[in-house]
Amino acid sequence: MLKTRKELNKTVTAGKHAISIGIFDGVHRGHLALVDKMLTEGKARGLTGGVVTFYPHPVAVIRPDIEFTYLTSLQNRIDLIQNAGVEFVSVLEFDDQLQQVSARTFCEMLIEEVQMELLVVGDDFRLGRNGEGDIKILRNIGLELGFEVINVPLVRESTSKVSSTRIREALSSGSMEEVGSLMGHRYQLDGPVIQGDQRGRTIGFPTLNVDIAADRSIPPNGVYITETFIKGKKLASITNIGSRPTFTIESKNHLETHLFDFNEDVYGEHATVEFISRLRDEKKFNSGDELVLQIKNDVKKALDYFSNIG
Repeated sequence: MLKTRKELNKTVTAGKHAISIGIFDGVHRGHLALVDKMLTEGKARGLTGGVVTFYPHPVAVIRPDIEFTYLTSLQNRIDLIQNAGVEFVSVLEFDDQLQQVSARTFCEMLIEEVQMELLVVGDDFRLGRNGEGDIKILRNIGLELGFEVINVPLVRESTSKVSSTRIREALSSGSMEEVGSLMGHRYQLDGPVIQGDQRGRTIGFPTLNVDIAADRSIPPNGVYITETFIKGKKLASITNIGSRPTFTIESKNHLETHLFDFNEDVYGEHATVEFISRLRDEKKFNSGDELVLQIKNDVKKALDYFSNIG
């Protein structure tokens, strides 16, 4: 527990706090509603707001046989939560030791290290060893230890709750509009720009090859309307995810982004790609000329989209 206490102390601000706890993968509309409620209720009580989250995801520790991927990178998760207005975000390493901590012991630690006076969580939240700490148990612990517990109803859309699981299902089908609606912001992938084979440049459509971490959830192969952030600029783009089947099918999928009206050397720069809409599946063409014609059509559709949104 000493490690966990140190992790809390690295980020916590002075004073008494309202706290929300969770994984917050994706930082979707349900998460943001929870944080907003925590901040509002905390302010009414003279408390500043903070979030406690975990990395890696408990599933990756409890079920190491499952290949788990994230909707957001850890840094993106922190940034999105901070942008919601909290005073601090504490990231605790979830490991076998933390997995065995009881709900009561964890709450005692938050009182001692964070001066927690209010805990705001979702209706389905559970804390502690084997998920023992449901809302009822947490309220009983709060009465004993001197903190208040508020539970927030789950955000729903089309009769179903907004959840990371539902977002993953939409992502796996390439429905980027639904993903963006559920998250409350566009889906992002980011990473350094790396050297590619420069084949795009030879056919008139130079691309940035963005190296995406292996633990990220990736949309299905295909071509997407996107916007790309690089070197402080936000640029319209189209992005291909796939194995380049027209030239040679590769075992590893690539993320290649063609930026409109951009021709700078950005190798080594960090790029963030925001996904707007899926244009088509990845396809093997009979020749490079056929591929060029298709890319021109993809670009036209993307330009029409951006011109229509003004």
